[in-house]
Amino acid sequence: MKKLVDLIYSGTTENWTDRCKEAFDEIYGSTSGRYPDRAKKLVTLRAPTMTSDTGVPFASLIHPSNPDSGAYGGMCFVIFPVTGAPCGIAMGIGTQGLSPDEEILGRPGHARKIKAICTWINKKYGSGKMLAWAKQDPVRTDIDVPSNIKQVFHNYDSVLKRYGKVLYGIFSPTDNREATTELIKAFLDLMFEERGVLPLTSSEKEYEKIKENYFSHLFPEVSAKEIVDLLNTRKFVILEGPPGTGKTRLATEILGKNYNNNGVSIQFHPNTTYENFIGGLSPEKQESNLGFSFIPKKGDLMESVIYALKNPSKKYLLHIDEINRADLSKVLGEAIYLFEPKSEAPRRVKLAYDFGPPIKNELSIPENLHILGTMNTADRSIAIVDVAVRRRFAFVKLWPQMRVVEDYSCETMKEAYKRTISIFVEYASDDAFNLVPGHSYFLEKDESVVSRSLKIDLVPLLEEYLAQGYVTSFADAIRGHLQWIESLSD
Repeated sequence: MKKLVDLIYSGTTENWTDRCKEAFDEIYGSTSGRYPDRAKKLVTLRAPTMTSDTGVPFASLIHPSNPDSGAYGGMCFVIFPVTGAPCGIAMGIGTQGLSPDEEILGRPGHARKIKAICTWINKKYGSGKMLAWAKQDPVRTDIDVPSNIKQVFHNYDSVLKRYGKVLYGIFSPTDNREATTELIKAFLDLMFEERGVLPLTSSEKEYEKIKENYFSHLFPEVSAKEIVDLLNTRKFVILEGPPGTGKTRLATEILGKNYNNNGVSIQFHPNTTYENFIGGLSPEKQESNLGFSFIPKKGDLMESVIYALKNPSKKYLLHIDEINRADLSKVLGEAIYLFEPKSEAPRRVKLAYDFGPPIKNELSIPENLHILGTMNTADRSIAIVDVAVRRRFAFVKLWPQMRVVEDYSCETMKEAYKRTISIFVEYASDDAFNLVPGHSYFLEKDESVVSRSLKIDLVPLLEEYLAQGYVTSFADAIRGHLQWIESLSD
């Protein structure tokens, strides 16, 4: 990649066509290249000689079915030389349209991975600044680069003015050549992988490392410490994520280790009411003509408030499992006003009944009471959390973690995990991506029971997704995966 990186930083278009050919030729072949010679047959280099007066200079790897000159179509890797800055680097679509790469460009996974690459580069090398940007949907060539993003990449105004609608991954190189080299490798690795060619064996480990790095931004890992820090600052937190990602396990671990079990776990369900959670009138047997009377009874939140007030020097945690299985707006009622972590003064609400000391008829949430909820993003039959609730809680998403599978699973189970995850990464819409099965479905070290474990745990989940129509757009891929699982020997 050295000659290509040198070309990007050269600052001149002198002998542009020849220099581009020499730089791109270096990336092929077993002697010093990254990709096998056959990869060269999958692309054509287009690097016309022009000046800023006659057009926007560029060098692009395009599909070989395109003509030798004129407008071209399909996916491309392109660099743009400009005056006073290194070449801009981009993934784009030819102005002729998506063909012959409409299948690649239309797959959600392609956009997902480009975005992950840009996020990884920004996090690793940006130091708080944006170096790379990815379009939400590459095929929307009717949508231009947003004006605020154009301001970030102002060095390439002429490029964006002409090609802004067809670029879906943009990188602005800094003086850090390492960042530029990694970005180029990530873009080119993905482009050739989409065409069915992987890097040479000599570059295989680096290819896997780069892919692991940007995949970590598809499935970011969240630690217990991060959640505890968030509880200390925001007080009200909800862990959300697909089934099997360890939401309840993490919540109970935090309750035990970080709160010394000073707290309680409860579970919401569709029949949970305001009276259950906040408080209300409850029948009590009486020696009277009626046989019973109604008296105020404290709900789970009131009980937690009382426990927290008894020992204000200790943090108290109320863990609400499956918090979105109830209609939160109705369950909280006017008490939603209390869930304001950054309130300048303690908030209080008047209650309809006197619940006795220390609450009586006025409720507030003490500083040492924290609330941690968990919610399953795969459960489509339950209440949607409305905007008012989302504003008051800090939401943290948990994703499947390959590291956990690597540590606790046998080789066949690791393969099952990778196959399952790759299907969702490649084909799932953003909504369906939230259904990706978590790592707990793949934690089995005994090879002899892998087939049975997958058929008992994973298969029913995927079959339910199919039955409910959650994965309609990639149902054939899921069915093929189910056949693969069925083929595993018991």
